[in-house]
Amino acid sequence: MRLSHRLDKLPPYLFVEINRKIAEKRAKGEDVLSFAIGDPDIPTPDYIIDRLCRAAQDPSNHRYPETSGLPELCLAIAKWYQRRFGVELDVSKEVLPLIGSKEGIGHISFCFIDTGDIALVPDPSYPVYSMSTLLAGGEPYYMPLKEENGFLPDFTVIPAAVAKKAKLLWLNYPNNPTGATAEPIFFKMAVDFAKKHNLAICHDAPYTEVAYDGYKPSSFMQVPGAKEVGIEFHSLSKTYNMTGWRIGMAVGNAQMLDALFRLKSNLDSGIPQAIQIAAIEALNGPSYFTEKQNAVYQRRRDKLVKALNEIGLKATPPKASFYVWGRVPPGYTSIQFATELLDKANVAVTPGVGYGSVGEGYVRFSLTLPDERLDDGIRRLLLWSKSAR
Repeated sequence: MRLSHRLDKLPPYLFVEINRKIAEKRAKGEDVLSFAIGDPDIPTPDYIIDRLCRAAQDPSNHRYPETSGLPELCLAIAKWYQRRFGVELDVSKEVLPLIGSKEGIGHISFCFIDTGDIALVPDPSYPVYSMSTLLAGGEPYYMPLKEENGFLPDFTVIPAAVAKKAKLLWLNYPNNPTGATAEPIFFKMAVDFAKKHNLAICHDAPYTEVAYDGYKPSSFMQVPGAKEVGIEFHSLSKTYNMTGWRIGMAVGNAQMLDALFRLKSNLDSGIPQAIQIAAIEALNGPSYFTEKQNAVYQRRRDKLVKALNEIGLKATPPKASFYVWGRVPPGYTSIQFATELLDKANVAVTPGVGYGSVGEGYVRFSLTLPDERLDDGIRRLLLWSKSAR
């Protein structure tokens, strides 16, 4: 049996040893508390579930769906973008439903990247941007996201030869893992840079609706010229707590979306129609619960950030996303610190180096665990800190 050489390009899974330790501890009956997973603990709203149940009873929804999605879903996505961001989208050309945004993010590289091509990828970042580039035969060029620059890439330091060879530029705000945000002035700089170097922009924006202190994140699509050079990936996963339902969308440049559709139509059979109908209900429905759940996340954020700074991590309250990005205490690497918390406190966190070399020195905490578990986690962290002194 001979496997594809493209699999050789994928690096070994960095967290295998940490995951092994978690599994061993749980097998012994130890209670490992995890801040490591960004998966909402708050349930999907009842009105969406009710609509799914009704749709699942309709035999017409048991058949193959279309890759392009229901026209009613495309219309609901376009109307949501217009209400939320003031962005007008051509439903027939500028909207494409996805089997979760990760699916589209993974596939889009195959629409642009040939052997030897470059994709400009943030560091640290969601690993799928670089992994899809490698699988497509390309090479990631990593743009460092530094704390002193607000975790925004500096386009002026990208070598001209790299920019000339690059075909894709990946952006993600509100950001995973740092929690950083970007304003329209930054997106305009990205558009100008893309036009200058004939680049396509992919902006990953699943966290725009998870925000605090009255802040409203922008969409890349709001910037003049954005649709000329790029698309934006979005998702119902974080907004409506539908991570397990696997439904998202890409909007923007018609040529890019057509390329993605052509690839998808040869690889998948679309989103189950009952889930599409539930998504229509979500997008057209009330948004009051979003403010309510953001208040829950904000309360958790404030508790956790206070505790982290007390135990020696430098952490700034994020304006959006449900992640807290903390600098580890002196004397630790990110993996050493994560291992220390797991060994001594039965607390799991994500080492920053897993998101890229520039993530070294940080760890990521997720706010997506119930209040009582978060309080228990904070208690464990404080006890660890006292014993470590």
